[in-house]
Amino acid sequence: MHSAVFLIEFGAIILGLGLLGRVAGRLKFSPIPLYLLAGLAFGTGGLLPLGASEEFVAIGAEIGVILLLLMLGLEYTASDLVSNLKTQYPAGIVDFTLNALPGAAAALLLGWGPVAAVVLAGVTWISSSGVIAKVMGDLGRLGNRETPVILSILVLEDLAMAVYLPIITALLAGVSLAAGSLTLAIALGVAGAVLFVAVRYGRLISRFVSSDDPEKLLLVVLGLTLLVAGIAQQLQVSAAVGAFLVGIALSGEVAEGTHTLLSPLRDLFAAVFFVFFGLHTDPASIPPVLLPALALALVTAGTKIATGYWAAGRAGIGVKGRWRAGGTLVARGEFSIVIAGLAVTAGIEPALGPLATAYVLILVVIGPLTARYTQPLAAWFAERRSPGGRSADRVPDAAAALPEPASRER
Repeated sequence: MHSAVFLIEFGAIILGLGLLGRVAGRLKFSPIPLYLLAGLAFGTGGLLPLGASEEFVAIGAEIGVILLLLMLGLEYTASDLVSNLKTQYPAGIVDFTLNALPGAAAALLLGWGPVAAVVLAGVTWISSSGVIAKVMGDLGRLGNRETPVILSILVLEDLAMAVYLPIITALLAGVSLAAGSLTLAIALGVAGAVLFVAVRYGRLISRFVSSDDPEKLLLVVLGLTLLVAGIAQQLQVSAAVGAFLVGIALSGEVAEGTHTLLSPLRDLFAAVFFVFFGLHTDPASIPPVLLPALALALVTAGTKIATGYWAAGRAGIGVKGRWRAGGTLVARGEFSIVIAGLAVTAGIEPALGPLATAYVLILVVIGPLTARYTQPLAAWFAERRSPGGRSADRVPDAAAALPEPASRER
């Protein structure tokens, strides 16, 4: 009987996601907000709470994040990653300054104390790699000129999590300086080792994984990715970072074949991830914190747009690409919820969890909209303000005059 209920529930979820995806496709809109609303409807306090299939959905959601980051990594070679990290680290500093400080300030203004300030700083700082990867794919921008800048900022954030998460865990647990330092050293060592192997031995890994049989290629790549992600998470490094580094380690025909084989699986499990996010949000907890969450969301949406605009401009991207980069970075998601979840478990501030959830829900809905409409809106305002109705955006520069490539060459 339990298995029958599970099949009915999970089948209804997948069917509903398919129908919502069709609706979003006809409206030429990202399906992510619709997936989240579906999760709210099926979650705690929703219209029809799930029972039997919730644990499976949780596992599927974790796989969804891993596959999203693997596919994001496949867009990069190891040399691309290293060169972009070397050139884009100032953007990471600007990103941290502009987006972490508003969260810390909000926590202090609400009287929550310094530990809560460090937690909320992380919630507002880190963009959602999963949501952004999905949005860029939906909008067909993976080959755009500003995409390497966006990915560099996301990678810097994900790698920074290897440092931040052990620190915040130690703060919340109140452990000694020595124990916290050991956890941090292990996390940094693992992240560095995986990155070194990906950069130095990427070709050997690709050769080992390579197969002319699609079935064998799928099994080996998927198994390797889940294995590395699991080991990384066990050693206090994000599973997402592990999956991303596996992606950049694969190159050439292996990367192209993997992309083709895993795209349908990624889309399926990514949709499950967004539903799971909504499942764990009680709609009744949102109204009391909606106004402060909305104010914080608007401020940090602006700071993320400024971050992307500045970073893309520094890389020589045209004005249109700068606005697209800024708008794409707005969404928050999985890491923000993980950080808030740690604080809720530690019991440092009862209102922090609902505030973080409302904040992320707002930005995960606004994020696909800003990714799509920030550049057209900026062009419209510039045209309205320009003498004679001509937008400065329409003045061709060397970067903007070139056609956008269909996809990024490896």
